[in-house]
Amino acid sequence: MDVVVIETTPLGDRSYLVHDGMVGLVIDPQRDTDRVEAAARGAGVAITHVAETHIHNDYVTGGLVLAEKHGARYLVNTADAVAFERVPVKDGQLFRVGRLSVTVLATPGHTHTHLAYVVEEPDGPDAGRRAVFSGGSLLYGSVGRTDLVAASDTAGLAHEQYASVRRLAAFAGPDAELYPTHGFGSFCSIGPASRQEASTIAEQLAFNHALTDPDEDHFVAGLLAAVSAYPSYYAHMRPLNEAGPGPASLAVPDNVDPGELRRRLEAGEWVVDLRNRVAFAASHLLGSASFEYGSGSSFTSYLGWVLPWGQPLTLVGSRDDVERAVRDLARIGIDSPDAAVGDDSRALAPGVPLTSYPRTDWAGFVRDRAEGDTLLDVRRTDEFAAAHVPGAVNVPLHEVLHRLEELPEARTWVYCTSGYRASVAASLLHREGREVVLIDARFRDAPGTVSG
Repeated sequence: MDVVVIETTPLGDRSYLVHDGMVGLVIDPQRDTDRVEAAARGAGVAITHVAETHIHNDYVTGGLVLAEKHGARYLVNTADAVAFERVPVKDGQLFRVGRLSVTVLATPGHTHTHLAYVVEEPDGPDAGRRAVFSGGSLLYGSVGRTDLVAASDTAGLAHEQYASVRRLAAFAGPDAELYPTHGFGSFCSIGPASRQEASTIAEQLAFNHALTDPDEDHFVAGLLAAVSAYPSYYAHMRPLNEAGPGPASLAVPDNVDPGELRRRLEAGEWVVDLRNRVAFAASHLLGSASFEYGSGSSFTSYLGWVLPWGQPLTLVGSRDDVERAVRDLARIGIDSPDAAVGDDSRALAPGVPLTSYPRTDWAGFVRDRAEGDTLLDVRRTDEFAAAHVPGAVNVPLHEVLHRLEELPEARTWVYCTSGYRASVAASLLHREGREVVLIDARFRDAPGTVSG
């Protein structure tokens, strides 16, 4: 048995190909299925089975497309109300993938109909080896959040999560390897998630609070206290996945005509600049917004969270950044955005004024802040409650567009944890004609923070 990990770092998720050297099972594939197919080709195996642990809330699945293309069996919980043909599976069901034995376990908690798959090699050199594909159930150091279905179901699902992970651990045994889908930066995880790259059931039995806390009510109370905001685009993922999403279009579109790009900017349509925030602050097309593209930036989650869903979108940036951004956005159902590819903003939209705003560090803020200025903290409310700069106003990034009228017209200094969210917020405020200063610095370096 071999397990191939397919990382989706921008969303904090993993998909998996588990195979016996001849045929393979794919678990929770993302929509850009070419990565999974490349993994299968590299392993020299045929994809015969595709399985979902649950109907996903944080991305559009590639499972249906992948199964149809390869003539594979598409395994989805029999209790899930989907609009496409699938192979319905349920708790306790056993099936084979080549030499491998796969057991389906019901693990409600992240969703009502959540499943886990325990894969075992019953004979051969790895006889007895087990791998647990836990989806949004048991994660490294924690569990999947339980508040994505409905507020009224959150506490009940938290109790179910507690029972499910314990049942899963007991069934799989301590030597089993653990392969969760979430927990690598995904907003689908909750609690003290670990940053480790691999783990076993034994390790989780020793350190995971869901397995070490003997008091179920105490665990549930702690889990509910850790609930925080999650991206608004999640509301659109489950319906798309239940309907059966089609293939993603990953091609870079032809450049928008310069005159058309100018019209879009002047009309207030969403034109997103993918360059780094330093370059954007120094010079950008009037009316554009900054969503810096880069590794570890959470570009996809924040763009899908902040901008109004379903409105026309034009990406501006280098060909490489646009190509990667198109792929990332397809994963959350934002299909075929337009693009203006190039490094010279003036050439992309002749006649559109270039504008800028200042950026500084905490020393610059202390030195130059004037009486009457506003200090805006765009981190989440839980982050603000834990610690913030005295006198700061907290409006989380995802609420900025909806709460502009609450913010004073005075010059506004904007900060967050690393500078990324602050750069997005600063660009949105500047786009609205506000005077802004981007504090492009780490919060840990801020002076005299307080809590509460």
